[in-house]
Amino acid sequence: MADQLEQLKSKYGSALRVLEQVGIRLQNLHIQDNKLFVRGEAPSQDAKNKFWDQVKLVDPSYADLTADITVSAAAQAASKAEAPKEAAQASTYTVQKGDTLSKISKQFYGDASQYMKIFSANRDQLSDPNKIQVGQVLKIPAA
Repeated sequence: MADQLEQLKSKYGSALRVLEQVGIRLQNLHIQDNKLFVRGEAPSQDAKNKFWDQVKLVDPSYADLTADITVSAAAQAASKAEAPKEAAQASTYTVQKGDTLSKISKQFYGDASQYMKIFSANRDQLSDPNKIQVGQVLKIPAA
């Protein structure tokens, strides 16, 4: 059994190194049901995905590996808290006489050439970036 553990640790060595690199806290590493059993807690979903990407590079079927990698509760709460914050950063603007998307872009982003961001965010009501109407309420995405 010790030989099998060493063989599987060697086979999945690159994936185990990714665990360390991305900060996944290892809780268990042993043989269970003739498979390498790995349990750990990832600091983020991205870290967990990097581990799984490496496992699949080693062996796409990973038939001799069982991994139980959870994302920490703190990381899950943080990602949920960030989503509304990002949405809140978007604002709206009511088009005034003489406005162009470039002028509005200059006002919000300090750069007139960023007007396509505003156009893209408002495709539901704009078909041409040169045709905006006084009184239209445009969504202004976060910079």
